[in-house]
Amino acid sequence: MKGKKNKNPAPGLRSEAVKLGPERIPHRALLYGTGLDPSDLKKPFIGVVSSFTDLIPGHVGMRDLERAIENGVYAGGGRPFIFSVPGVCDGIAMGHAGMYCSLPTRELIADTIEMVVRGHALDGLVLLTNCDKITPGMLMAAARLDLPAVVVTAGPMLSGRYRNRRLSLVRDTFECVGQIRAGRLSEKEAGRLELEACPGAGSCQGMYTANTMACLTEAMGMSLTGCATAPAVSAAKKRLAYRSGEAVVPLVKKGVAARSIMTRKAIENAVAVDMALGGSTNTVLHLMALVNELELDFSLEEFDRISRRTPQIASLRPAGEDMMEDLDRAGGVAAVMKTLGGLINDCETVNGASWKRIQRAAAVEDPEVVRPLERAYRPEGGIAILSGNIAPQGAVIKQSGVALGSFEFRGRARVFDSEESGMAALMKGGIKPGTVMVIRYEGPRGGPGMREMLSLTAAIEGMGMGEEVALITDGRFSGGTKGPCVGHISPEAAAGGPIALLRDGDEIELNIHRRRLNVSLSRAELAARRKKWKPPVKRLTGYLARYSRLVGSASRGAVLGAE
Repeated sequence: MKGKKNKNPAPGLRSEAVKLGPERIPHRALLYGTGLDPSDLKKPFIGVVSSFTDLIPGHVGMRDLERAIENGVYAGGGRPFIFSVPGVCDGIAMGHAGMYCSLPTRELIADTIEMVVRGHALDGLVLLTNCDKITPGMLMAAARLDLPAVVVTAGPMLSGRYRNRRLSLVRDTFECVGQIRAGRLSEKEAGRLELEACPGAGSCQGMYTANTMACLTEAMGMSLTGCATAPAVSAAKKRLAYRSGEAVVPLVKKGVAARSIMTRKAIENAVAVDMALGGSTNTVLHLMALVNELELDFSLEEFDRISRRTPQIASLRPAGEDMMEDLDRAGGVAAVMKTLGGLINDCETVNGASWKRIQRAAAVEDPEVVRPLERAYRPEGGIAILSGNIAPQGAVIKQSGVALGSFEFRGRARVFDSEESGMAALMKGGIKPGTVMVIRYEGPRGGPGMREMLSLTAAIEGMGMGEEVALITDGRFSGGTKGPCVGHISPEAAAGGPIALLRDGDEIELNIHRRRLNVSLSRAELAARRKKWKPPVKRLTGYLARYSRLVGSASRGAVLGAE
């Protein structure tokens, strides 16, 4: 009887490789050993990729969402199989050696999903994610595998409360370090803030990297409408998870694979929404890695082109006062895209509806959170791409977090070969207004892992020097960074980039209007310094040693194997 039931599984499925024929008797026996019923062989096999962990607040609530997705897959006519990928919390890893491990997990996540899916011949995926590198890692895997996939981002955290004011992680904890050092906050008050700033499950409350990536995932059509902004603790999030599980099955049956959703025009939509929201600079790194997987012709210059034409119509923390719960209440990503109108390409989505149709149905519920174009916060988007003799291959700045008075900044360099040495100088009072801090050998190869420097930038802000001290680095920043801070400088110092040649006292000019980052040195002087330059040697072992050997430039997304 079991043999007869195996004859007619859904046609054209990848999973037929482990289902069909007498030679697959042992395969079916092992599947039955998992609790599979023979009738399940007729159904698409759907991988539910969970990044649940007790270590990350953005992920601790995923058990309920896993169950909702499973139920949705069953309701849609598929058979779900949960498997897991690792995650690192950037906030907990910040400011110490743990941050070396953050970005490299993106590649581990993509590779893990690829191997499990290929090894078990799955037909489709629901990708349950939330935080910084985990979301792009999952998108990269979907692009690489090119099978039907729906992404469920687990949702933002609600704001904290203390003394009748709203709290968020970055402003009310990371910036406390500098405030205490400057005598602007007592340790007792800081202790109350650290208890109240993160009231429960969810990704950090502002337009930081995790939430920016969630918004861009929805904007490129890979999540159901409303998924990016629905709070982690809401019933709406559970319903979206259920519907996402249900939605992947018809995508499998129709053969709607990830690359048919994540087209070049869809990536352009994601960049436009990024610019409109004033999102994290890390999205440049992650989208460049994604277009590499998609094999699209898309350069850093595209970000600047789209930024020039896209007004910033929302201002969430760290630069503004609104939070993700406000954006959700105002209509979410769909409201942003409705406001952008003709700046959005009409692309297909996993909803089964195109963006033009979704735009028509959307509404802006609060025009102070999502402003009309004529009242935009700024005429350009949130991110600018810089170049010059310090960054011949480009650098990135979150211009939405920079006061207009600091768009042109000139100062003398203080050069540090690690984040720790820069932080030590700052805490000892050794950084004065007008300084350009240079933090180098923190790039993809040199770090390795291109550490975020929120601890450092938040301390500068907390000490009241947020617009008086600039920071440039071949590392990167959290989405919570604000002020004249330039990251992703390419080539990096470890690859012999010009940032490796800078010395204390060099005059550095940052001009966001002109998109320039230069040091006032002649070519002859730079050439003379290069002859004397020797890269520092770091002793590395394990995965980080392999990562350092293989990782490419930040200008190309810091992907493995790309120069």
